[in-house]
Amino acid sequence: MFPYVIAQIGPPEIHLQSINGVIKIQVSPPEANQVRKMWISPLNFKYNLVIWENSSDAEVRSQSIFPMDTISGLAPETTYCLKVQATLRFYYQEGLFSPIHCVKTTRKVNDLFCPANLKVFALNMQFHLHWNNPYKQHVNYTVQYLIGYLKTLHDDRSAKWLSVPRCENITNTKCNFTSVITTVSGFYYLRVQAMTEYNKSCLSNEVKIDPLRINEIGPPAIRVDISDVFLHVQISPPGGDEKIMTEHYYLSYQIVYWKNSSDNEEDIKVKEIKQTIATISDLTPSTQYCVKVKAFSETYNKSSPFSNEECIKTPGDKMLPLIILATFVTALIAVLVVAVLVIFFLYQAYNKIKYVFFPSCTPPLNIEGFGGQLFGSPYLPTAEEPIESCYVIESIIEEVNQNDFKGYKHSKQSSRDSGNYSNDDDTSGSKGSEGMLEKEII
Repeated sequence: MFPYVIAQIGPPEIHLQSINGVIKIQVSPPEANQVRKMWISPLNFKYNLVIWENSSDAEVRSQSIFPMDTISGLAPETTYCLKVQATLRFYYQEGLFSPIHCVKTTRKVNDLFCPANLKVFALNMQFHLHWNNPYKQHVNYTVQYLIGYLKTLHDDRSAKWLSVPRCENITNTKCNFTSVITTVSGFYYLRVQAMTEYNKSCLSNEVKIDPLRINEIGPPAIRVDISDVFLHVQISPPGGDEKIMTEHYYLSYQIVYWKNSSDNEEDIKVKEIKQTIATISDLTPSTQYCVKVKAFSETYNKSSPFSNEECIKTPGDKMLPLIILATFVTALIAVLVVAVLVIFFLYQAYNKIKYVFFPSCTPPLNIEGFGGQLFGSPYLPTAEEPIESCYVIESIIEEVNQNDFKGYKHSKQSSRDSGNYSNDDDTSGSKGSEGMLEKEII
């Protein structure tokens, strides 16, 4: 076990001064008067103050103080008692309280030209100090600042206050002190010194600045775009192109979007993202949507105002024309198929009727006039007679031709018997003619 862990921290020494309605206190560390020290660095000590009015029903209040500090907010001409305790927070050790000291406050002198109501306005890491000027005469102001860690020192720091650039001997009641905020991890203290034309000065109360906590987040800028039925939102972080806000804060964004044609709160939808680009998909075609965005920091529990509203209309549904076109093409194809089938069946029926009632077979020219009575009435083929009518006609024509040829030979033979044609030439000629006639008939 280390000695400095189990050692008891002794009481600190304190010195008090009552001036102009406040109490100035100076605290010395517990081992200030010792040669051998267990705690080498006095900067490790933190101090707690307990103060109360010296009366029977006094209210006790506690607060943390620096080694050299000012206690304000006290009633004038009133006796206050106080005690101070030193602590080592790193080791969770608390020391003994100092002896109780009592002091009476004085009445505060109200200088009319003294700056009052100091207020700090910080937006997107731009810091401005404003104050009131109750004095109507000519007054010059100088804004001074002190780096916070100097407050933890036990030395006199009155000479460590510095003037804010471009805020020296000014006549207006505001100052931009952004240039002195060189780091955001610590504290700063501001005060204003007023100087009249008669070289009379007055210092205002001090204002403590915690940059990241006092700073406010401004609204982001947005740009919206549409592709198909997707809404794209591009967010520019607060502070513009300088990106100073994203260097010090982990920002998230809340996107609020709704249909512009509806005032129903149920149609308002919210989406939270950590990036600066978002895509919204649950949209209705041919509908106007409005979008607004705000930035927020979960670490510091603060958020910005909403950005300006941006509205855009989603395009129409591209599937509907395709469905209509597909339906039309399908119907057209169906009509064409039905028309082709109808024409095909009509053509087949026409061929059947023509074949049955108007056959295309006709008798040869050399037998026209013979057997005309056989072709006057076409007939339907029956199952008992599968032979086509043209073959039956050829058979009949052959029989008729043979009968005619036999009658012709018989008449020639009778002529030879009668002696009309008795010479050989005539006989041979008759035979030649007979042969030619047979060939023609055949």
